[in-house]
Amino acid sequence: MTFATLPIERLLDGAARGQTLGRDEALRLADAAGPPTEALAEAARARRGAARGQVITYSPKVFLPLTNLCRNFCDYCSFRRSPGDEGAWTMSPGQVVEQLERGRAAGCVEALFCLGDTPESVFPAYRRELGTFGQASTVDHLAWSAREALERGLLPHTNAGILDAAAMERLRTVNVSLGLMLESVSERLCQRGMPHHRAPDKRPARRLAMHEEAGRLRIPFTSGLLIGIGETTAERVDTLLAIRDLDARHDHIQEVIIQNFRAHPRTPMAGRPEPDLDTLARTVALARLLLPDRVHVQAPPNLSPGASQALLDAGLDDLGGISPVTPDYINPQHPWPHLDALAEACAARGLELRPRLPVYERHLDHPAWLDPALRAPCEAARRRLAQVRHPRDLAAAAASRPAQASL
Repeated sequence: MTFATLPIERLLDGAARGQTLGRDEALRLADAAGPPTEALAEAARARRGAARGQVITYSPKVFLPLTNLCRNFCDYCSFRRSPGDEGAWTMSPGQVVEQLERGRAAGCVEALFCLGDTPESVFPAYRRELGTFGQASTVDHLAWSAREALERGLLPHTNAGILDAAAMERLRTVNVSLGLMLESVSERLCQRGMPHHRAPDKRPARRLAMHEEAGRLRIPFTSGLLIGIGETTAERVDTLLAIRDLDARHDHIQEVIIQNFRAHPRTPMAGRPEPDLDTLARTVALARLLLPDRVHVQAPPNLSPGASQALLDAGLDDLGGISPVTPDYINPQHPWPHLDALAEACAARGLELRPRLPVYERHLDHPAWLDPALRAPCEAARRRLAQVRHPRDLAAAAASRPAQASL
């Protein structure tokens, strides 16, 4: 009898103990006719407990959406705009500094820079606006903003869509990590009538290539998949396996986000059914069982209000970036849960909620993965978080920090 043909109970037991699952085994576990969700979740919790103990982490962040101009038109997205659209914005240098100061005062350690894909490639008005800031490109704006964050003791993490190698190499000097949701390896979702048809930067080959390049450049990297946009169970499995293969080659994937689709008004998918909690929980559990222990599994708690304990039960070990001062600009209808409530949800399951940096210890403690100029800011932030025993301690820790030297 091979591992692939084992009874489900023995297959789950092997996965819980860290055995590597192939595609056939993963499909058996992912299938709705496979193991009950609770059995899958129990195996995932065992795997998490062996690797992480009872600790659940989150990153206290300030969210800076530098621009919502984007050349892509994803059918589910309510964030993107074109110049002149109602709600279009590009943050000025003054607005960036103001937001960073708010984050610093609240005890945040992460400055998350998130924006639309390559807007200067299609919007001349945006290029002109950057010129008024004294900047020639989005990467210029990002690099300047990241330096401002570092001077305030905040550690930048950037998700700017597709970036080429030169841009990533430049941003590596002022970011402790970068990210790009792989979302899906399904080419089918890019066909006419599907959610990525009008989004050239969502082609799987382009996104996989950026993941690959980030690994070659030794950049700690965040990836993820988006569920509920029309993908099949097999396509979810293939996306997780693609991320696992990337990490096996480069050892750079620090976390994988399992993000559930939420319908937004005034989008082509406004009336589309959303994935239920069981589907989300099964995907979180499957991710924990498929991915190596060194890769953290995360799900945004604001997209599943009231379901934090169910997600904890499914085996996740990280709650992602949570901001005490800024909304989720990508999903503005879904506010962050209060950190006190998340701490209580963890405690109810015998777990402890702890803050973390936007670069994990695995890469932080390895000199090849961090630009030398970033080491001192990271160590200072790590010392601040060591003082935090409860979310309410964040602001007090911030008040005790020394001023950062200019970079």
